Amino acid sequence: MSRRTYWKNQLPVVIFQLLCMLMLSVFLLAVGNSTDSILLIDLVWVLLCAAAMTCRYRRRKREMDRLLQMQEQLEEKYLIPELMPLPERADDQVYYFLLKDAEKSMLEQIEAGRRERAEYKEYIEQWIHEVKTPITAMKLLCENNLYPFTRELLAELEKVTRFTEQALYYARSEQVWKDYSVREISLSAVVHNAVADNRYLLMHNKAAVEVADFDDMVFTDEKWVRFILNQLIVNAVKYSKGNPVIRICTQRGEEAVHLRIEDNGIGIPAQDLPRVFDKGFTGENGRARQNATGIGLYLCKRLCDKLDIGLSVTSDTNGTVIDLSFRINDFFRQVQG
Repeated sequence: MSRRTYWKNQLPVVIFQLLCMLMLSVFLLAVGNSTDSILLIDLVWVLLCAAAMTCRYRRRKREMDRLLQMQEQLEEKYLIPELMPLPERADDQVYYFLLKDAEKSMLEQIEAGRRERAEYKEYIEQWIHEVKTPITAMKLLCENNLYPFTRELLAELEKVTRFTEQALYYARSEQVWKDYSVREISLSAVVHNAVADNRYLLMHNKAAVEVADFDDMVFTDEKWVRFILNQLIVNAVKYSKGNPVIRICTQRGEEAVHLRIEDNGIGIPAQDLPRVFDKGFTGENGRARQNATGIGLYLCKRLCDKLDIGLSVTSDTNGTVIDLSFRINDFFRQVQG
């Protein structure tokens, strides 16, 4: 609470007190009191009024500062009425009840928004599961009737599958804990499955995939890691220079197993690197190709954070290296053993 503003608001009270003091002084002078006694009375009046107003200012400032501190500690600022005590002043109580009504209205709107969002999310997930059936049927038809045009169609169906999976994982990314299962998995198996998921994309773009021999085991969710690898493989092909080469290997450290995905693409400009995981950020390369959404790497980062997987990227004009780091956790092995 600003001192200057407070005293400015008290100006009518000060003027009223001065007028009362002036009228009392005129009355006392008219009835024959001496000037010295009148001045003494005026001085005592001024000191008492100043002391009372100063004490009131300090008490009100403490109250306001306490409310501001409580508000700073709240993540949801609209819940401040829950922490506020009922004021003693009648005019403050009016504002208090207004805030309580505003909080109630806000909570009702938030709850309505959450219900609507949950219903929409449920509809999206259901729609994605339903649309997977005809996509799978079309894939089987094309695979059983391999012609040049069906191979092209299979590549496009892979794109549709990736887009539907991306929408599904985006919808679920807020509540990963409801859908993942942490267990010991083989990184080699997950990598080969992810490569198989994109086989028509890789063949269509004549991409070479070099997977080193490794037998590292990590504790994580296989399905979510497979989705992350799919996004990284698609990006490596999308931003290639014409003959994509993707190299995948692991490196075991003291505290983590690092899965490295390296490509020979156009790379990421240095000024774009700090923002590659931002939602909707496409960067210079995305704007040039006009087919980027800025969702793929954002989802990868979000899911990695949920699964406690480190994700970093380095890049230059010779290509990009993505590093996924899985913590080495002997606790799970001890429990299982």
